[in-house]
Amino acid sequence: MKLNRENKLLIGLCTAAAILMAKLFSIQILDDKYKLSAENNTMVYSTIYPTRGVIHDRYGNILVGNKVAYDLMVTPKEVEPFDTLALCEVLDISPEFVREKMKEFYKNRRRIGYQSVVMMKLIPPETYMKFAEVAYKFPGFRGQARSIREYPFNAGGNLLGYVSEVNTNYMKKHPGEYKPGDYAGMTGIEAARERELRGEKGYNIWLRNSRNKIESRYRDGEMDKEAVPGDDITTTIDARLQHYGQMLMANKVGSLVAIEPSTGEILTLVSSPGIDVDQLANIGQHYKEISTDPYKPMFNRAVQASYPPGSVFKLVNGLIGLEEGVVSTGTLYPCSMGYHFGKNKLGCHAHKSPINFEESIMMSCNAYYCYILRDLLENKKYGSIDEAMDKWNEYVRSFGFGQKLGSDFPSELGGFIPDSKYYNKVYRKGGWKATTVISLSIGQGEIGCTPLHLANLCATIANRGFYYTPHIIKDSDNVTIDPKYKEKNYTMVDTTHFPKVVGGMYRAVNSGYGSGGTASVAAVEGLDICGKTGTAQNPHGHDHSVFICFAPRDNPKIAVAAYVENGGFGATWAAPIASLLTEMYLNGEIGENRKYLEDRILNGDLMDRVRVKK
Repeated sequence: MKLNRENKLLIGLCTAAAILMAKLFSIQILDDKYKLSAENNTMVYSTIYPTRGVIHDRYGNILVGNKVAYDLMVTPKEVEPFDTLALCEVLDISPEFVREKMKEFYKNRRRIGYQSVVMMKLIPPETYMKFAEVAYKFPGFRGQARSIREYPFNAGGNLLGYVSEVNTNYMKKHPGEYKPGDYAGMTGIEAARERELRGEKGYNIWLRNSRNKIESRYRDGEMDKEAVPGDDITTTIDARLQHYGQMLMANKVGSLVAIEPSTGEILTLVSSPGIDVDQLANIGQHYKEISTDPYKPMFNRAVQASYPPGSVFKLVNGLIGLEEGVVSTGTLYPCSMGYHFGKNKLGCHAHKSPINFEESIMMSCNAYYCYILRDLLENKKYGSIDEAMDKWNEYVRSFGFGQKLGSDFPSELGGFIPDSKYYNKVYRKGGWKATTVISLSIGQGEIGCTPLHLANLCATIANRGFYYTPHIIKDSDNVTIDPKYKEKNYTMVDTTHFPKVVGGMYRAVNSGYGSGGTASVAAVEGLDICGKTGTAQNPHGHDHSVFICFAPRDNPKIAVAAYVENGGFGATWAAPIASLLTEMYLNGEIGENRKYLEDRILNGDLMDRVRVKK
């Protein structure tokens, strides 16, 4: 049967009507999102902030926990005339504060509408309880609970980091994740593991009546959302060792880093002076004081300061020399109070001459490593000094220098290792030679590295040729670390050469006074500490005191780097500090015969040596 035009029109209209009815049925009956949207102007969302994850040390001790505080919220359109003095008495605030706040809220009343805004942050529980008893007298005012951080263990603010309210810039960097009034980790471990620690916010939904008064739960709480607590974090840190390290570095400027060589786990990471944990919970109150401190306690020297490594870098040049075949353990070089070239001289302290490879480490001879570097850069197997320099650069970078190590700690810097391009730019191509850059032989010149680099170097030697990328978070029930932290990173130097360096480091510490060993002060009976001193030249004042060590010699359990700005000789401050930390970790206490040394370090004050901008 053929349809005429009228029937076709009728069928079309019926079809359109059916589609429309189906859509209306879906909107009004099946899908309630439009209904919810229409009701939205009568609904009040009360945010439930999640409990932030707890941070533990490697043994389960709580480094960062939580306690309850309250924010005082105000809904300007619900506020009725109230007794200002009575509110001030309860909250222990001034009438001027209340008047200024209310003036600001009323000014923006139209924009704020029925939103609740924060009037006071982090009210102590005892103060809030007083308010809660009389809250009925102050319509439009209510409390909102949130957890804030507490610190049972003083493990250092630079390490742990702080949590504070997000600002506009932070929200732009994390679109859709945060709203005004939210808090986030800004530095340290709090920032590094923010995603796991923060949890997920929830909310309660309330209904207003026709007089804009909250009267009941929306759908009896059916649409409420529970807050999801943040995940707990287990760190690699030894809390007691961290605290002891901070005591050793008190009244000194510098850093102290300890690593477990067999895993790459960071046991201690001290930056001094640092932020005290008592200041962290309410960082806003102390921020100006901290940020204007001329000693820059917010600057984490352990991972952000680029220092010359000094004589500890001789170990790297020595290993490269062994690999390249320009030196052997039996090679003898002379030293006449330094290395002489032309009319110039790179000085050295008095010691016997000539000396072999192990003795050069034990006595920290500058001249010996000038010979090695010159032989490396003038090696005939390379077509030019540029090629030789770039090969040297490649070797050094294989130890982790000149780049970020890739740790899971935020704000890590990579330091600097020069190459031929750098020197061609400075001196022009062909305008420099080995003696031009001879200071690289003893860890001076353009080399820059962090204390974390030096601790990693020590761990590499302790492992006889490889390192695990240093990291500060352990695997746990809720958190799995990146597999890269379990992979070995080998240097370009064959592992057979490392025991030759270890022998010199052992003799530097354990040869006894009068033998020429530069680190005898670090010796502890039974621990077989292997170490290397460094005195990094500083054109702005006293030289820097540097020391790296690991122990025991076989199957090492700890590798340490100590860097004390303006501390002078490596054996004066850095070596005692690093060895005391090592002794405390392995023995659990300081022996009676070394108590005098501990007292000297704990009571030592070098702050007046450091030049700061007032």
